[in-house]
Amino acid sequence: MLTIRGLRKVFRGKALPAVTDLDLDVRPGEIVGLVGLNGAGKTTTIRAAAGLCTPTSGTVTVFGLDLTRQKAEASRHIGWVPEVPNFEPGSRALAQLRYYAGFYDLSGPAARERCSALLQQVGLPGVERIRLRTFSQGMRKRFSLAASLLGDPEILLFDEILSGLDPEGVALVRNLMLELRGQNRGILLSSHILSEVQQVADRVAIVHQGRLVKTLTREEVANAGGLTLRVTVANLDEAGVGILRGFGEVRREANTVWISNPIKESSEINAELVRRNYTVVALGYEPRNLEQLFFDAIRAPEAAGP
Repeated sequence: MLTIRGLRKVFRGKALPAVTDLDLDVRPGEIVGLVGLNGAGKTTTIRAAAGLCTPTSGTVTVFGLDLTRQKAEASRHIGWVPEVPNFEPGSRALAQLRYYAGFYDLSGPAARERCSALLQQVGLPGVERIRLRTFSQGMRKRFSLAASLLGDPEILLFDEILSGLDPEGVALVRNLMLELRGQNRGILLSSHILSEVQQVADRVAIVHQGRLVKTLTREEVANAGGLTLRVTVANLDEAGVGILRGFGEVRREANTVWISNPIKESSEINAELVRRNYTVVALGYEPRNLEQLFFDAIRAPEAAGP
């Protein structure tokens, strides 16, 4: 079990902490999604959980082992995929993976067999003698995933692992995560692709400005209820957004506005916009999903912190 308590991280030269008073657990046999805007503290949290940055205060333990005081022993329980994998570019795939295997006391035929099997498992068959500098971004992510599994860890930390993957790669990693969960491994998954997080996560931790503002269970996401009205207006301006705010809480992207649980029917909203000389291009209801729940959470008054 990964246990984070009171995590605070302040980087030198920065006025504000990257993470503040964050508590989070990742249990065996569950996937926890970690979501937030850019700069919310997701990568710092994962790096602290991997033992790659020392907390300013607070603790990170893995099965009771403190990552600061018992790093070598604790790290053996952890596998990590960074947001931007970095390898020796001139190395061949199998040779690099076998080098990493040495850190887990694997060598000789056993290491070769293990490394070849992992490359197959992550969808990289036949790349054993290919140099890593020729790998695409998606192939680098898959290779990093294979490296993270070398030590057969109980806790896996995936930082934006889905970024840069093609649809086939996303499906492969999604299915592999579900398979690993079925093997009683715990996974902390950071991702901007909220639809994928919603598909696999047992719990979703929402971070904003370095703070954990809300944790949602799978059931809470599934049973969120309510509807969101999506309105696209060709000549939308700030005055038009102000009109729409009169019908409920809004979120705007370019010429489209989402209204959470509107207080009027869509026909009345459409009529009001037309009366004010706005051109409505599209209008329709959408069920609430993790994206809406995410924006509700980071806009709540308590999300702004003290």
